[in-house]
Order: sequence, then structure tokens, then C-alpha cells
Amino acid sequence: PNATLYEIVRQGKMAMSSVVDDWIDAYKTDRNGALLDLIQFFIHASGCKGTVTPKMMQEVSEGFQDVIKQMTEQFDEDSGDYPLIATGAHHRKFRSSFCDFVQALVRQCQYEIIYDQFMMDNILTLLTELSNSQVRAFRHTSTLAAMKLMTGLVNVALQLSVSLDNTQRQYDAEHNKTISKRASEKLDILMQKRKELEEQQSEIEGMLNGIFKGIFILRYRDFIAEIRALCMDEIGAWMRMFSKVFLTDSYLKYVGWTLHDKQKEVRTKCLNTLIGLYGDNDMTRDLKLFTSRFKDRIVSMTLDKEYDVAVLAIKLLYLILSNCGYDTPVLTSSDCESVYQLVFSCHRPVAVAAAEFLNKQLFMDKDVNPGYTKRGKRRGVNAPVITDLVLFYMESELHEHATYLVDSLWDVAGSMLKDWECMSDMLLEEPANDRDSLDQKQESALVDIMVCSVKQAAEGVPPTGRQGYSKKSASRDRKIAIEDRLKLTEHFTVALPSLLKKFHVDREKVVGLLQIPRYFELECYTTSRREKHLDELLTQLSVVMDKHTEHDVLEEVSRTFSHLCDDEFAIFSKVSIARRAVIDKIIFFKVVKHIFNSQQGDNVDDEEVYNVVQNLKRLTHLFMFNDITQWDLYPQANMIIQMQQERSDSIPESMLLEAVKFIYYHLVYSLAGLKKSSTSSGVGSEDPRAAIGLLRKRTAEYLSSCEMLLAKSPYKKIQEESYMSICDLLVMFAPQLASSSPNLKSLVQRASEPLQHSLVDFVREFVFTMPDEDESKSDEDDTAKIDALHQRRSLLAAICKLFVYNMVDLRLAAVVFQQYIRFYSDYGDIIKETISKTRHVNKLGCAQTLALSLKSLFRETVREQGGVLDQSSQEYGHMKELARRFALTFGLDQVKTRDAVAELHKEGILFALKRDDAAYNESVAPPNLSFLGILVEFSAKLMRQDKRTVVHYLDKHISPHLLSNQDSSWIPLVTYRNSL
Repeated sequence: PNATLYEIVRQGKMAMSSVVDDWIDAYKTDRNGALLDLIQFFIHASGCKGTVTPKMMQEVSEGFQDVIKQMTEQFDEDSGDYPLIATGAHHRKFRSSFCDFVQALVRQCQYEIIYDQFMMDNILTLLTELSNSQVRAFRHTSTLAAMKLMTGLVNVALQLSVSLDNTQRQYDAEHNKTISKRASEKLDILMQKRKELEEQQSEIEGMLNGIFKGIFILRYRDFIAEIRALCMDEIGAWMRMFSKVFLTDSYLKYVGWTLHDKQKEVRTKCLNTLIGLYGDNDMTRDLKLFTSRFKDRIVSMTLDKEYDVAVLAIKLLYLILSNCGYDTPVLTSSDCESVYQLVFSCHRPVAVAAAEFLNKQLFMDKDVNPGYTKRGKRRGVNAPVITDLVLFYMESELHEHATYLVDSLWDVAGSMLKDWECMSDMLLEEPANDRDSLDQKQESALVDIMVCSVKQAAEGVPPTGRQGYSKKSASRDRKIAIEDRLKLTEHFTVALPSLLKKFHVDREKVVGLLQIPRYFELECYTTSRREKHLDELLTQLSVVMDKHTEHDVLEEVSRTFSHLCDDEFAIFSKVSIARRAVIDKIIFFKVVKHIFNSQQGDNVDDEEVYNVVQNLKRLTHLFMFNDITQWDLYPQANMIIQMQQERSDSIPESMLLEAVKFIYYHLVYSLAGLKKSSTSSGVGSEDPRAAIGLLRKRTAEYLSSCEMLLAKSPYKKIQEESYMSICDLLVMFAPQLASSSPNLKSLVQRASEPLQHSLVDFVREFVFTMPDEDESKSDEDDTAKIDALHQRRSLLAAICKLFVYNMVDLRLAAVVFQQYIRFYSDYGDIIKETISKTRHVNKLGCAQTLALSLKSLFRETVREQGGVLDQSSQEYGHMKELARRFALTFGLDQVKTRDAVAELHKEGILFALKRDDAAYNESVAPPNLSFLGILVEFSAKLMRQDKRTVVHYLDKHISPHLLSNQDSSWIPLVTYRNSL
């Protein structure tokens, strides 16, 4: 049998123009048969297997309602799938072939068949009725066909309009000739042609009106998003194709209204349609009224929750800004500012689109004379634009986000951001015109931007926190990053020492500038003969170390020394000598001895004490990233702690704090050194046993001091530092050390029971505190509150690590676990992860700890309520909710958690049924019986066979007649047993 029209189109083996030619030949021979084939094609294309018979067609009088009704009955609606929405390449190809076929049909029938008042009338009636069907497949397929049909007809209408204009022009030209020269025959032919064209135009307009009013106006609001989206797609095509008719407010309003659609794909189609229109300069004058009506909606869409939509909205505003040169600016300053702020968005495509807009508005097409410096040097061509960027950055008031601003502008204005020579000159040179000079805050902002651009150029990737881009950096990007790194090294090896020299007392600028050497290609110092500049840089590092005591400055100096002091490079020895000189200069211990030898403490010079503290602080910060154990300053730092133990009032808090930190780093680097020497198979003659013995003694001594400070120090900061040091060192010197380095077995440290309790008490006191307990802090700003929370989270995580790796008795974790709900928003993630990890390591131990958490909370609640638990109280509800959350942490795999859940029930039953031996009376309920009401929450986690075992275990501990006891105090027992 011959293949049906649907099968031919679906296979897509023939060109659609050939398929239509064959159908036209069939139509000329038997128009009823060919029309039946076309109707059958639309029915099959909708996924309906039904067949339209000639008999059905004969019974058609007014419309196709009866045919559609019969087809609907034969439709397999349960599958929910039909060719247009089915997945796979084959079906995508069908959709494309289907659209091509419909448009080819109009194109190849445009000269006669579409005017025969048979084919088009029937097809349009069929499609209109199908588009009103309750069946989604019919509605979707017929709407797509109708929209493509209309696109074809719009093209025909456009050609007719052009032909009509030409005919009219020819007619007018002939008519305007003098009578003697006028060809009346030609005039008659032209009049006849004009009349024909006008009749055809009228017919096409009728068809277009029919489709628009009968299908588009109903379907652009269809509850299926794909149908709404395709309506928006096609109306844009009509507007671009035949703007004289369709680019009017009576059609544009449908696109404007649909900008409010709830579905992302529909809003996307609307914006793409408008981008196509606003992208054409010739069309923008017809969009003036539309722009004024819908501009606010487009601006609000830049904040759309769907990032793809927001990107398109910004691109559209960019085109409006560029192409709509109306008398008054379309976008107000507040419209523009709302887009500018999006350069700080965490979603990169949104930020880049906003950066293009910002660049167009603020930086492009600026022809400003950069001017000269006071020394007569011409300023960099980018100086005015960089000044504008600095001002924008300061006005945005997002001062920690220069890295986001730079990344957003990187693709758009990269050459400006890489003009480090211009930026350095702006910081170093005085401009001739005072109007061009930067104040201190502006200089700091410029340093911020410059450092971020150095980092971006060297790393070649967006900053952490940016989403929405491919993580794989292309080899081209990596190649550019290598080139940029060389350029910035060449420039900053020379410029940086001068910048540091000028700004060495300005904390904010120094913190930024000190980061730059970490992006250098260090071999350039030797290959390009720049040792002189290295000397200058090292001199400036020493000066900065000397002038500053702020934490962030010292940390950056320490990091930079560590980076430069790399033994892979030829500059290592030079940097190492410079670092040694810095350390030698700040060693302070002669002064320490002097201070503490004057035992009375009365004639201690405050300035001397201050100098000791600051130098100790400098050394501690150097120790963070540099190994300075070779100076062996442990005894002197330890002397400070020992003195404090002898006379608690003799040592200032700041000095003690730095000493605690200093010794911590000393022990960490000492351990790392021993590990390294043990792996390098005994190179060198030094016997490690003496070093191991010394480190063991010092570690034990330091842990004991920290334990004392944790318990007795009146200063919270010192308690926190001691606590963190203990937790970290217990991990580093844990029993696992013996398995990784057997020769270091003697260094293993274990927490004594009193120390374990001290750590838990500290967490209870300083981590689990409610904010309203301390009203004095209510006025502190949000940043301080966030920092404080971050610190408390770090304190909690430190002890949780010890629970997980069994370095502290797991039962003590009950104190932490029972706070799971009360502090859920602050620490919920940490506590949940701890429960999960401890269960992975020790299933039964974890279950016992969860039971212990609930038991201790139960006892506490009973005590607070005067010895009798109120089961209607909020506290009881809280315990039940805590049990429910604990139960959820067991997950869905009952086999894996089987033993742990059973253990928890066993612990709970023993606790609930426990009696006071002295006053034993079987008929009186045990005091903790209501605990079974809490244990109920874990019943669902038992396997069926285990429930029977638990019931048997429960029955062993109670007399059978108690289950029928009507006293309300026995209800928890019955409820619990029933749950099993």
C-alpha cells in the first residue's frame, strides 16, 4: 500500500517541496481525495491512530465536529505522548519536517489553490475546531499548524502588497502621460491586474483574520505553556516579516501582556521576539508606545527568578538603550541603576549582561582627554574611564565585591582592566589638573580593583561563588592567562616596590598590594635580571612588618614571604636571608627575661610589655605560613605561660593569647618536620629520637597548660584559643599517627576524662547560648553577629571531629545531639553530619548516644516540672519532635541500621521501666514510663521481625495484666506496644 502523507513527512526522506508537488498533482486530479489525505495527515500528526473515511466526509455539513468527536473516541489519551512532545532526535526531526511541510503547502499553492475557496476553507475550519478540542495533542498540533500556515500567508500578503504597490505605480505613471502618449490597452491590463491583486489581498486578509481571531487570540492564553510559547514565537515572525501591518500596538499588546506569564519558556519567547524587533533600527520608531507601556515590566524582569529570563531582559534593555533614540530618554536613572547593581549577581551570565549595559552607558564612546601629570608625562588613555569605574564601585557600596565587578566586566572591558600601567600611574603620579586627582578612599578602591584584576588575569577563572558558567577553562583561556601572568609580572616587579613605599602606612592599601607577588612568575626575577627590584620588594616587606601590627597586614606579609621563599626558584636564598633578617630583628626574648626577672612586677615598663606583645604577634603571624622552628623559641614563649600560672595577674591578656598561638604553630611545624624526616629515609646524621622525646614533652606540657587556661582563665578569647588548640592537637597527635608513622608512636596524645568533660562544658557554655541571653549585644551590627556565629560554628565543628574519630568518649556527644532542634538554624547541618559520620564509624555507640541524649533531656524536663512530666507541655512536644528528627537520620535502609535501632529501643525500654528498688509497687507506673511515648517515634524504623523481638523483650520486663490497666499513667506503655 502507498505510504500516507503523515508517514512520508515523518520519515523525512523527501524534500517537503516534492511532497507538496505530489499532493498538488493529486489535488488537481481528485480534490476530495487529496483533502481527505491532508485532514488525515493532521489527525495522525496529533498522535491519533483513527482513520477519517470518505463516508465521514460526505456527512460533513457545518464544520468537522462529528469527525473530531469520533477521532477523540479512538484516541489513546492515557499514553499522554504525541509526536510534537515525544523525546528523541527522530521526533525533533518530525517537528521540523511538519513545519516545513505546512509552509511549503502555502508557498506552492499561493498562486491558485489557496483562492479556490475549498482547500483553505476546509483546512482552516478543521484547524480552528481542533484547536478548541479538550484533547491537548489535537490542540497543540493544530495550533502549530495554524501558526505556521499564518506565517506562510503573511509572506503571501507581503508579496501581494509589493505587487500591488508596483502595479499602482505603473498605472499612475501611465495615467500621468499625455493622452497622445498614453497606452489605453496597458492601462486596462494594469487596472485588471490591480483588481485581481486587491481581490486576492482581501481573501488573504480574511484568512489571516480568521486564524488570528479564531485560533491565536484563544490559544495565546492556553493553559499549556508550549502552546502559548509557540504563539509568541510566530507573532514575532509576522512583525518582522510584514511590519507595516503587524508592528502595531493592536498586535504588540499580546506580547506585552504575555511578559507576565508564569512559565519561564513563554517569558523567554516573548523576550526573544522583542529582542528581534528592537535589534532592528528601522522598527524602533513603531515601538515607541509599546516601550512606554511595558518598559517597567521589562526592567522588573531583570530580577526574574529564572536567570535565563533575566539575561534576556537585560539584553533587551541594552537594545532599547542603544537603538531607541526618542526625544526623551526611555530609561530613567533608577531603571539603569537597578541593572547596574546586577554586575554583582552571583549568576555570571546575568552579571556579564549587566556589565555590557553598564559599559555602554558609562564607559563606551567616551572621548575624554586624559591630561598630563605634574611632571609633564601624558596620563594613560584609560585614566578617565578607570576613574569612572572607581566612582561607580564606591557608589555601589559593595566594598567586598570588587572581584565580582571585575569578573563581570572582564569579557566586556578586559583591556581597560588589564591596563595596570595606567592604574599604577594614577596611584603614583600627581595629575596636573587637581580635578583628576583621587582622594584616599578612591585610591583604596582603585587598589582593590587592580588587585582583583591581577588575580583574575593570573588565574583565568571567575571567582568562587559565581555560578552559571562552564567550569572547564578552554585551552585558549589558559594560554591567555599565562600571557597575562607574564605581563603583570613584568609590570609589577618594577611598580610594586614603589607602590608599597608610597602607601606602606596605609593598612587597607597594603593588604591588597601584598597579594600581588603571589601571582608573579618568579623565575622572571632571574631570567629578566630583576634582582634589584626583588631587593626593593624585600626591603618594603621588612618595612611593612616593622610598621604594622594588624592581623590582616601581618598575615599577608607572612603569605607573601612563604610564596617567594620557594626552593624551586633561584631567588630562594636571597628571600630566605631577607626573611631571616626580619625574624632576627623582632626576636624579643631578652626583654622578656628582663621583665620577668623583676619579680615584683612593679617596675615593669608598659612600653616594653607592648613591644614584646607586638613582636610576638609578628612572629606568630610569620609562623602561620613559614617554618621558623629552627630558632627554637619555644622555651621563651612557654615562659610566658608558666609565669601566668605562677602569678595569674602578671601577664597581660594580649601577650598570653599570642604565646598560646605561637606554641601551637611551633608544635605543628615540629611534628611536620619529624614526619618529613621519617619519610625521607633517614637522610642526614641527626638522631630523631631526641627530637621526638623533646616534642612529646613539649606537647604534653602545652596541652596541660591549655587545659588549665580553659578551666581557669578569666578571658574568653584565651579560653577559645586554648580549646581550639587542644582539639586540633588531639587530631594531629591521635592514635592514627602511630599507623601512618610507626616511629612517632610515642607522640600519641589521648584526652584524659577530666579534659574531655572540660571541652564539653566549654561547648555547653559558649556555643549553645541563645542571643537574647545577652541583651548588651543587640546593637552590634549584622557583620559582627555573622562573624560571632561563624566562630561558634568553628568551635562546635572542632569537638564534633573528635566525636567522629573516637578521640573523645562518644557518650559525651549527647550534650550536642540534644540541641539539634533548639539550634537547628545555626548548627543543624553540623550536628546532622556528626550523627551520620559517628553512625558510619560506630553504629551501636551512636544509637546509645541518641538514646542518652533523649534520656538526659527527659530527666532534666521532669526535674524542671517538679518531678511529674506534663505530657501536654511544650517541652514534651519538643522531645517528641527531637526523637522524630533523630529517627529520620537513620535513613531508609532498614537492614543497614537494624542493630542500631534495636539497641536504641532496648536502651529506651530499660530506662522507661526502671524502678526505685526501695519503693517497689507493681501496680504503680514506673516514674519514667512516659518515655515510651517518645520512643514510639523510632518504631517505624524497626524491621517487621525485629518488632516481634522488641515486643517479646518488652513483655519479659512487665506483667501481662498491666497492659489492661485502665489507669492513665499506663497509657504510654499500651501506645508503645501497639506501635510495634
